[in-house]
Amino acid sequence: MRGINSLMASLNHFLNWNNARMECFSLMILGLFSVRTVNLKEIAIGFKSKAQIDSRYRRLQRFFALFEIDYPVIARWIFQLFLKEKDKFYIIIDRTNWYWGKSKINVFMLSIAYEGLAIPLFWTLLDKAGNSNFNEQKTLINQFIKTFGIKHIEGLLADREFANGRFFQWLRKKKIYFYIRIKESSNVFTGKKKLFSAKKIFKYLNPKEKSTFGMSVSIFGQNVFLSGARSERGELMIVASNAQIKNAIAIYLRRWEIENLFKSLKTKGFRFEETHLIDLKRIKKLIAILAIGFVWAHRIGEWLAKKKPIILKNFKHQKRPQHTFFRYGLDFIREILLNSSLKTKQFRACVSLISYASEVFV
Repeated sequence: MRGINSLMASLNHFLNWNNARMECFSLMILGLFSVRTVNLKEIAIGFKSKAQIDSRYRRLQRFFALFEIDYPVIARWIFQLFLKEKDKFYIIIDRTNWYWGKSKINVFMLSIAYEGLAIPLFWTLLDKAGNSNFNEQKTLINQFIKTFGIKHIEGLLADREFANGRFFQWLRKKKIYFYIRIKESSNVFTGKKKLFSAKKIFKYLNPKEKSTFGMSVSIFGQNVFLSGARSERGELMIVASNAQIKNAIAIYLRRWEIENLFKSLKTKGFRFEETHLIDLKRIKKLIAILAIGFVWAHRIGEWLAKKKPIILKNFKHQKRPQHTFFRYGLDFIREILLNSSLKTKQFRACVSLISYASEVFV
């Protein structure tokens, strides 16, 4: 159990839980890596314990039912793993949702843009289907501000769901730069009060071209600057910002990093959509476990890449990494945990490496 004990000690540097809960949590994370799914029954099978599978499963159920998690503590720990106190960065907000039976699971998340794969910090579960509203958007961002302050925010990136006048005005008052995509049909007023559609302003763009409109316009009752780009397939993208800069499109495109995060938590990683949990508070706790597993795998992947760089492969005439840092680390940890030929000492070395990441990279 020395390997588990080192993991528990590392986690307790920031969680400060009692031994029973810490042991359950640590074994749950290792079980998650082993079975690569959030299904609690499957995690119970991958749970290293002498207890019967049903007993392990009930223990996991009790954890999610009874134990409370201090989410800002976890956010601060994740922040310290990847960033320094004086760093500024882009934050990204977005949702991911699906149905489990007739129950709608709707996760609204705030993350930070980092190396092509966003890092999760705060999340909430929306008790409804469909888009978030202004109050929900403001509340999530205020969680970040309360924990870290505004000084770290280089800007906010968001998709068309978040394009509304109240949100634009609130961000402006908070002195937060934003880069938010708008619909092509959005009504735009120029300084002479002429009405156009956003699409008309950039209709001249050819595929693979981009441009920034040379003056501020009014949209949703707020003054913004518009930038447009047309993809190789001819799709038009229009971004509204309160910052007058030429690279607004390039900055906005980093929003895709949260999509890569969702894929890592779901089909390309821990298969989040396989959860049978429907209680929103319990799902929020489950995401905390996924977030810790994700950042550990990511850090291990970075550590491995320094020793053996990730292979680059051709993709549509471009060189791209074969794996993300997350997947590189995930596969490495799983190989150690699942290789039955490995001795106990080697298993402890794997856990120590995870523990090492949490301590050295602070």
